[in-house]
Amino acid sequence: MIKTQIYLTTNQRKKLLLLSQELGLRQSVLIREAIDQFIENKLIEKKKTHDALEAASGLWKDRNDLPDFANIRQIKKATQ
Repeated sequence: MIKTQIYLTTNQRKKLLLLSQELGLRQSVLIREAIDQFIENKLIEKKKTHDALEAASGLWKDRNDLPDFANIRQIKKATQ
């Protein structure tokens, strides 16, 4: 393990200490568990976003009622 230093608010410190005493676990264990949970939640969130973008990819590919966006972009570039 790698030792690191963090800063907690007074309120966070009090709650962490109380929880540590109630559960009979060291504060460092609770902090590591919280960090693991935070990382896992962020990874899940990232995957959900990626999956949503993948599901939307090509959503309009078979539509023929939309303007020719490539042509519109070329016209806009030419007028700039």
